[in-house]
Amino acid sequence: MLWASRSSPPETGPAALPGLAEASAPVMTLDEIYRQQFAFVWRSVRRLGVDEASLDDVVQDVFLVVHRKLDTFEGRASLRTWLFRITLRVVSDHRRSLRRRGGESRRSEVTDPDTVADGTRPGPHDELSQAQDVRLLHQLLDELDDGRRTVFILAELEEMTAPEIAEATGENINTVYWRLRTARIDFEKALARHQARQSRRQP
Repeated sequence: MLWASRSSPPETGPAALPGLAEASAPVMTLDEIYRQQFAFVWRSVRRLGVDEASLDDVVQDVFLVVHRKLDTFEGRASLRTWLFRITLRVVSDHRRSLRRRGGESRRSEVTDPDTVADGTRPGPHDELSQAQDVRLLHQLLDELDDGRRTVFILAELEEMTAPEIAEATGENINTVYWRLRTARIDFEKALARHQARQSRRQP
């Protein structure tokens, strides 16, 4: 036999097939996902319109779902698109719960998602400037409907590609392109209206 003279038989397992060993690698643990993706989930929940009073609870709910569904993640999509799909569903459930109770999302003190998520804090002057910028961003996002808001956040703020957004939202890619195009137009119009109001207020 050809391989009889070899010191060991030929590999027939996953390592013998290029790419298969990597594909079969164990999925990240919940702790690893939490450490690496907490900032992304926090930003996404906040930018999808959840007020700060409910923010921690909703983020916790997202990771509870991740814990339950982690064994179903097969790596066919990126981890972030999978996480965002869960986040979108949890936020949607939160909104439905608020509507059933007759409540509504309230804007409390606005904090920059990036500085909270990575544990850094700016100085007082920078913090005020950042808070104003974040407040404006949320006000402008509030003027978009849910579908366009979601696509705009992923494309413009998280820098996902259209195929990644389609995977994360479950939407047809042509729908993603259309929503992104109209969201950009509406966002620019909302920004122009804000700037016009600010100009009129100046003496």
